[in-house]
Amino acid sequence: QVQLVESGGGLVQPGGSLRLSCAASGFTFSSYWMYWVRQTPGKGLEWVSAIHGDGNKTYYTDSVKGRFTISRDNAKNTLYLHMNSLKSEDTAVYYCARGGWPFFVDYWGQGTQVTVSS
Repeated sequence: QVQLVESGGGLVQPGGSLRLSCAASGFTFSSYWMYWVRQTPGKGLEWVSAIHGDGNKTYYTDSVKGRFTISRDNAKNTLYLHMNSLKSEDTAVYYCARGGWPFFVDYWGQGTQVTVSS
């Protein structure tokens, strides 16, 4: 069965960095677009970033461009989100998701909390 397991969240000060990971199993990882989606109580769901199966096409929402980098290692079936220059407004639960383009998702991970606070 499809499994997506996120890790790497935590508490970080403004301006700091974190790397989220998502370990995928149960499907051919390289055949799918993969997404990072975040959720906050006030803003709801936000599509943060996406990456094509071969890693050559990416998407970023405007608020994270230049600060976040999505990547994948198809040999390890793992998705990453490198987050730099973190801001308080980046505080959210971050979900890894599998799907297609544009913005179609059929499986979600359990989420990992990222809190940016001094």
